[in-house]
Amino acid sequence: PLCPLQLIKMNDLLKKKCIPCEGGVLPFDVTEIHKYQKKVDGWDIIKNKDLFMLEKSFKFKNFKDSQNFVNKVGEISEEEGHHPDIIFGWGYAKINITTHAIKGLSENDFILAAKIDQIFNV
Repeated sequence: PLCPLQLIKMNDLLKKKCIPCEGGVLPFDVTEIHKYQKKVDGWDIIKNKDLFMLEKSFKFKNFKDSQNFVNKVGEISEEEGHHPDIIFGWGYAKINITTHAIKGLSENDFILAAKIDQIFNV
């Protein structure tokens, strides 16, 4: 379960909307990444080549539950205009989020992560 402070921080992100990013801004540095990571639950920071991403795996009882979750993630991603990479199959889904336009992480990535967690925790 999330502690009350984590819930408050996550709710802060849930109130926000992803802002379209066409580049021209700097990605978060490691300090900013770790500050924002505390606002989301269980998302790992991974580095693929020189690109930082958020990554989280989700477990389900069967394929249908995985598919339903992924469909809901797709809907929220379209609403936010920010699209993660999703791998899923029987009983699992893995999501990677980054801002390709800036080759790194931005607040948008953490907003989307918080909204994905909200879908999963319902």
